[in-house]
Amino acid sequence: QVQLVESGGGLVQAGGSLRLSCAASGRTFSNYAMGWFRQAPGKEREFVVAVSGSTGSVLYSANSVKGRFTISKDNAKNTVYLQMNSLKPEDTAVYYCAAEPGGIATMSSSRYRYWGQGTQVTVSS
Repeated sequence: QVQLVESGGGLVQAGGSLRLSCAASGRTFSNYAMGWFRQAPGKEREFVVAVSGSTGSVLYSANSVKGRFTISKDNAKNTVYLQMNSLKPEDTAVYYCAAEPGGIATMSSSRYRYWGQGTQVTVSS
């Protein structure tokens, strides 16, 4: 069993930055792919970005986060980060981290077995 705990959300003005953290329990964290998803009010949960477990390759969503958001994984600390820069009001959502035991970065939420409780990010205009 893996437990994921997100932190770092909050209220920020448009153009600002936040760094989300997701701390994981478990001995095989380094093998897992880790992803970030978000869910805005009234919308479905959507994929943001993921990093694979072995090669560290990064998969970005097709929306506008590439170039603004960066994912990183610290296996020594069992933590994955999401650095978010140049935030926009449309980035407002609850952000979730998720773990995929097979180590494959994927956009498919059904592939992720473990999920955190989410952290709220609110970007004001």
